[in-house]
Amino acid sequence: MVTSLFALIKVIIMGAVQGLSEFLPISSSAHLVFTSNLMQMVAHKPIEDPTSYDIVLSMMLHIGTLVAVLIFFKEEVINIFNKTMNAIKTKDFSDYEAKLGLYIILGTLVTVIVASFLSDTAERLMSSPAIVGMLLFVTGWILFFSEKFSDTIPDKKHEVDLKTSIIMSVAQGLAALPGLSRSGLTIAAGLFSKSDRVACARYSFLLSIPIILGASIIYPLKEIAFSELASYNWLNIFIGTVVSAIVGYLCIKYFLDFLGKYSLRVFAYYCFIAGILAVLLFTFI
Repeated sequence: MVTSLFALIKVIIMGAVQGLSEFLPISSSAHLVFTSNLMQMVAHKPIEDPTSYDIVLSMMLHIGTLVAVLIFFKEEVINIFNKTMNAIKTKDFSDYEAKLGLYIILGTLVTVIVASFLSDTAERLMSSPAIVGMLLFVTGWILFFSEKFSDTIPDKKHEVDLKTSIIMSVAQGLAALPGLSRSGLTIAAGLFSKSDRVACARYSFLLSIPIILGASIIYPLKEIAFSELASYNWLNIFIGTVVSAIVGYLCIKYFLDFLGKYSLRVFAYYCFIAGILAVLLFTFI
């Protein structure tokens, strides 16, 4: 009974963590690594490499956040898709939504190429929470300096162009390393490209759709022990997925409102503190 209750609490917490950290610039991969390792410590279990169940759970939590971003941006996604398909037929990409569709396609290819060079390193780091903490600290500095740079730009761009999209896509690829925030690095890259925060964040979330889809479904398939699937607690996994989707949706909504009024500095400071604490905790305890 205690074990099953602990397992339920674990998936609820991890669902909430995934929903929050996927879209906030604080690295979802880092927080899932920290949460999983902390719970193993609380349960007095040795820290181990992720099991097939852990991979399936992570996959479903990512699907939850994918559902969140698709629902939140459903009108934009449908509009971009339709106009991109029409532009491909007519070979006329003058419409901005059609351009965005092309940017997302090209950006996804760039992200995959960059991330492919880092995949082995990223996999090894998933079992090194102290190093992940160091990379989270690096995320904090990137956010901090991107805001300082943005403050010097009087007339920021309110739309993402091809150059900005490519730069943001490279940043998204680098964020394959756990601890480097995907949303943090992409938004920071947009700020360094002289775009405003809200435009960067909205495009970052749209750009994340194919990557979250790939990261949550395609990539983990090779690591899953399909013979064990029937033995998994799918009710718990479903609950975690729903929590991830709900928290993710609310996070997108309020984060975009926040960016319209405030800077990313508070998240930079959070990454500094969380990164240092993670290094200390997982190195000396």
